[in-house]
Formats: sequence, structure tokens, C-alpha cells
Amino acid sequence: MPLFKKRTAGKPGEWYYCLEHKKVEEGPECPAKDRFGPYASRTEAEHAMETARERNLQWENDPAWHDAPKGRGED
Repeated sequence: MPLFKKRTAGKPGEWYYCLEHKKVEEGPECPAKDRFGPYASRTEAEHAMETARERNLQWENDPAWHDAPKGRGED
């Protein structure tokens, strides 16, 4: 058992959104696999899920990122 708990990387003033706890944290507090960020402000981190939804929608509607439909382009 380690004597000291390893702290997650991050600095005060960096804001993160924890996907597991659904909360904003400064630091960070949770592992990288469970968070979005860093964000420059608490407000940006509070809107992390909205930002992700908007970016996903843009990506889904971007013709440059879509694979060829099945049956086409597979010669």
C-alpha cells in the first residue's frame, strides 16, 4: 500500500467537469478518464455537456467525416 496517494495532474485555476459525479471541480479531483477539461473558467466547465453535444452534432453533420455508405465506394 502506498504511503502517499498520487495526486491527479492539474493546477488551481483549471476547471473540469466530472462525468461520473456530474459536477464542476477545480484542480482536478477525479481521474482523467472521468472528466472533460481543462476549461479556463468555472462557467465554461458548467456548460461542458452542452459544448460536447454541439460538437458532436457538428461532427455528425460534417460530410468530410462520414464514411462511404455500405455498398458504395467498395469496388
